[in-house]
Amino acid sequence: CLFVCLFVCLFLLLSVSAGAQQTFGSASQLDISTCPITFYGKTYRRVYVNFTSENFVVCFGGFFSPNGADDCLLATPPDSQHAKLELFRRIPILETLIHNSLPSIRTSMDCFAGFSLQHSGQPTSLALVSFGRRSALYLYTTVVDVLVSGTRVETVKVTNTPGNKQIRGYLDTSGCFYSGVVYEPGRQVNSPETCLFLNCSEDVGLQVSACGPLERCQGNGRCVTCSVVGPAVLDVHGQLNFVEDRCSYALLSAPDLQIVAMFQERRRKDVSFLDGLILQMGRSDVHINLDPGGRVRLNNLTMVLNSSAQTVYGVEMSKDQTGVTVQVSHSNLTATAFFNGDSVQLHLAGPAVPSVGGLCGNASVSLGELRLPEFSSTSCETRYSDTVDTSINCTRMSERCDLLKGALFSSCTTDPEPYITACMDVLCKYPDLDGLRCQFLEVYARACSQSNGAALQGWRSKAECSPPVAICQDRTCGPNEFCSETRPGGQTRCLCRALFASKYLGRTTLGGPAVCRQNSASLTLVGCLLEDRGINYTQLHLNDAACRGQMDEQTHMLTFSFNSSSTCGAQVLTNSSHVIYKNTIRGQNGSSDTHHGPFHVDFSCAQTRPGVQTVAFSVRGRWRRSSSFGQNSFCSPESVLLPLQHCGPARHIWILELHSDPEGNRGRHGDGLLGGSVHAPVEAPPTGVSLFPFRCASPADHTVQVERNGQSASSIFSFKMFGFSESSGDVFLHCRLQLCFRQKSCSPVSPTHKRLPSAHH
Repeated sequence: CLFVCLFVCLFLLLSVSAGAQQTFGSASQLDISTCPITFYGKTYRRVYVNFTSENFVVCFGGFFSPNGADDCLLATPPDSQHAKLELFRRIPILETLIHNSLPSIRTSMDCFAGFSLQHSGQPTSLALVSFGRRSALYLYTTVVDVLVSGTRVETVKVTNTPGNKQIRGYLDTSGCFYSGVVYEPGRQVNSPETCLFLNCSEDVGLQVSACGPLERCQGNGRCVTCSVVGPAVLDVHGQLNFVEDRCSYALLSAPDLQIVAMFQERRRKDVSFLDGLILQMGRSDVHINLDPGGRVRLNNLTMVLNSSAQTVYGVEMSKDQTGVTVQVSHSNLTATAFFNGDSVQLHLAGPAVPSVGGLCGNASVSLGELRLPEFSSTSCETRYSDTVDTSINCTRMSERCDLLKGALFSSCTTDPEPYITACMDVLCKYPDLDGLRCQFLEVYARACSQSNGAALQGWRSKAECSPPVAICQDRTCGPNEFCSETRPGGQTRCLCRALFASKYLGRTTLGGPAVCRQNSASLTLVGCLLEDRGINYTQLHLNDAACRGQMDEQTHMLTFSFNSSSTCGAQVLTNSSHVIYKNTIRGQNGSSDTHHGPFHVDFSCAQTRPGVQTVAFSVRGRWRRSSSFGQNSFCSPESVLLPLQHCGPARHIWILELHSDPEGNRGRHGDGLLGGSVHAPVEAPPTGVSLFPFRCASPADHTVQVERNGQSASSIFSFKMFGFSESSGDVFLHCRLQLCFRQKSCSPVSPTHKRLPSAHH
């Protein structure tokens, strides 16, 4: 009788205490902010209701999905798709009923949200009752399945049959939910074997410390994550591997996602370093490159990033002074990579993380099986040796690495031994440069912070490490370079990679050989080798100070060149077999612009001196004479005996040598004196230019130079080729050869002086 009276009083009170009423007949989003409900540790201010063929559904995080992961209540379906929600203030009678039925709840009732509907012709109700941080489910003649994060954790049945007379049911919906298990308020779990510490606090809710999806518990309360620093890979199983070549490897392989790690050498040929990452999405046409210097490329297009996250193709990217963070979500799986140009740390999160492959996840697979040829060069597997660096003090470096197991990191639960081994292996054969002295400490500290949930404090100043800043942020180097400090704590610049530099240092050169083409010559110097010698490339030039090198912004190669149109002060030299065009790369005005004295690099292109062409003709008297001439053209080192018309106007230097040979006895009886001109085709009206109007070079054409004329049986001269504007393009060289006896001087004289008598013509 007492309970009957209580129920009657309760319904009378409900009828006068009801707040705002919301009626609905389809999927609706309803506001309960005046009576927020804490459901298994999460507080909600709105609910999502809808009707299915099997249930009346109330969810908290969004509308119901059969395969979703929301918190929901699935009740018996009503007779029709019609229901209402009412919000009530505290009702002492209902509070007493719940306290009596659920002894675990002792706090005072705040309010409750009640749903009313009809089932089998009878009124039914479902109410969510708030007791502050705790809550209860109240049912009247219905059946409810309780889902937390998509997992059914409880079923409450109120059958109200004549046999059991059950008309009401109660369920404590307080507590915490973790990994498929509901924990009562006040429950604590501490398991070193699984690295799980859990506290279901009545005041602050769930507190959990556990290994992440890309971490593994070592059975002693310590978790390990996946980190790559230098050549060292510390996988999730706590195992340490070293990459000893310059190939690319699958670092992480999961459904719809692959992360590729690329390795390259730096100062030494026998030590490789992490040099970049590639993220491959499920779509084969989407690639994201994380390059040194903080550059991020989406399908080769450079992204502009800052600390505010940007999302492109489902990839969230951000960048600050410490490095780049990329987060990718696919099928309830979230992968996060942090890359600072020298190291990377990976994490996976999701309700059902599958086993992952790659260097980070699969300890049973060899390095060779994870190598990716499509991202590697053909010779990347070749291993090189290098000379021992006698300046390295391995004992001192070991002491440095041992800081990881000292007092500075005593609060860290992550096993330091793999990090110490990796640190010593690198620093005992690689110089204490490139930020390595703090790099291993920084990676370990970051792993500790992620495992413990709190950053380690104070260790940097005691270890003499600066705050975590990517030292080469926004500095882009060429494919054969890497960016680093010139000295510890010094300025950064691009340095040559060891294998690339060895090709030049072995020959004691700063660049490649001269490249000789049809009408040009060039020499390319290596920008990073010039910087190694302290040479400012902007101060270098050819013999002509106006001719400076062109720096390729992508490769950082510096090229000097000259050609027949712009000789840049090149010298033209001859010997018995070749014509040589020589130029010099030098410092401005020949002054010293380096710490190593004046810069001076000669380069030249040689062309085979041409054969001799002979033309026989008769002269007055009893002798028969023949004249021969040779030609050379800077425009054609492959075939120097070309007709004049093959070279364009005013472009090419021609050098000719003419001989007079009396009966094959050159120079015994007479000398030759040359005069000459250039004409358009002979069948057209004569158009010409006289090169030697008085057997001397024409003063009107400064390109005509006479090396020898009248002093022996041969004459040598040169001039720059040209054409006639109104001709067919053919140009003919006409030479007039004057012979004279050796006893008479044939040297030409100025027309202002008396001309000597000539011999036979």
